Amino acid sequence: MGFGGMGNMQKMMKQAQKMQANMAKLQEELGEKTVEVSAGGGAIKVVITGKQEVKEMVIDPEVVDPDDVEMLQDLLIAAFNEAVRKSQDMVSQEMSKLTGGMKIPGLF
Repeated sequence: MGFGGMGNMQKMMKQAQKMQANMAKLQEELGEKTVEVSAGGGAIKVVITGKQEVKEMVIDPEVVDPDDVEMLQDLLIAAFNEAVRKSQDMVSQEMSKLTGGMKIPGLF
């Protein structure tokens, strides 16, 4: 192993450190980025971050029927599940930009 091997190793370490810094920045940014979904024709709206934290939820008062709580529950479940899926897709797209499409197990 010549000295060229050490130079390549240092270059790889610098690239890894840069990627680590970029990932930390991306994680911070994902906490600010949001996706919005609705269910029931807009009766339920959920806004969620890239860290899957719910930021806002709006319920149209017309769907609050004490005699049909199950419908409201179903709409909430549908909205939350879709919000999480969209948020995860957003995270995957952002990660793909950072990693050049390479899948890295254990990240996000």
